[in-house]
Amino acid sequence: MIVELSHPIVEGMVTYPGVPGPVLGTHLSREDSRGVYAPGTEFHIGTITLAANTGTYLDTPHHRYDGGPDLSQVPLSSMADLPGIVVRATGARDREIVLDPDLDVRGKAVLVHTGWDRHFGTDAYFHGHPYLAPESARRLADRGAALVGIDSLNMDDTPPRGERPAHTVLLAAGIPLVEHLTGLAALPDEGFRFHAAPPMVAGMGTFPVRAYAVVP
Repeated sequence: MIVELSHPIVEGMVTYPGVPGPVLGTHLSREDSRGVYAPGTEFHIGTITLAANTGTYLDTPHHRYDGGPDLSQVPLSSMADLPGIVVRATGARDREIVLDPDLDVRGKAVLVHTGWDRHFGTDAYFHGHPYLAPESARRLADRGAALVGIDSLNMDDTPPRGERPAHTVLLAAGIPLVEHLTGLAALPDEGFRFHAAPPMVAGMGTFPVRAYAVVP
């Protein structure tokens, strides 16, 4: 079974306050293509202008650190076909999510399920969201997590200041991050493979992904 874990990208959507929504366009319309190809043959070539932080996206170290590995330099083995585990935090009373210190995370994609994705596409999504506790981010880095994802607005608390401790620690350790996941409720706690590979764009640190899980 394949489980979809990404939000669709639609024109004008707002993923994060202040980041412009995507704009869809047309490079070659079907009508115009009829003058290019043989009779009965037509194509559509579309265009899209978007910020890298749109929809469900993956952060590489280059997003946080000048000179860090970018989208073209992070190996596929860090983003695709990873053994995954889901950490359930939907019933947490505090917005700060503290993970079990005994969790076995080495070499795994650790997906934090907060349930906040239910607000995606509404103004409520931008305020009071759950986030990963800084000490948990440090523990994930120390214990060799392969990737960390969350179904919330940000891995870190926002605003209140410009500090981003989870991004800082995890990306320094070379651990990719996936934010704005959805559908984690459909996954088992473990025993699945996680995939979230973006295109190989040199010089960029973040890009949307089609995140999904393969469940036996």
